[in-house]
Amino acid sequence: MKTPSFFLPDQDGKTHSMSDYRGKWVVVYFYPKDDTPGCTKEACGFRDFGADFAKRGVVILGISKDSVESHKKFADKYKLTFPLLADVDHKVAESFGAWGVKKFMGREFTGVLRNTYIINPTGEIVKMYEGVNPLVHAKEVLADLPGLMSV
Repeated sequence: MKTPSFFLPDQDGKTHSMSDYRGKWVVVYFYPKDDTPGCTKEACGFRDFGADFAKRGVVILGISKDSVESHKKFADKYKLTFPLLADVDHKVAESFGAWGVKKFMGREFTGVLRNTYIINPTGEIVKMYEGVNPLVHAKEVLADLPGLMSV
């Protein structure tokens, strides 16, 4: 599947698009909300394995519907080393299939789904993870990359 195109600002106000990453491996992970327990664990996992991703030439992009300002606070607080993109109208999450019905404490609502996509240098989604476990997800993605990159 071809990656949906987008133009989104990061925590520093710089605009990113998928075309910026042509020729690179990219991990795009969607998360529900800045500075919440699960989202913090997931972001810190990608941060902690950042050197391992960089060694393989892999770019990490986090996306949620939080604002640029919220992303800035979150990134600064946890010293995140990769772009957090603000998808405030959740159009990009929808285009990736990372927006849908969720349940929390017996209540149903729509929101950002905790999905991740590995994108190859030609812009194809080569692996998708749905409903990931934020505690181990970065390590899981890192473990899957060598097999995907050798194809």
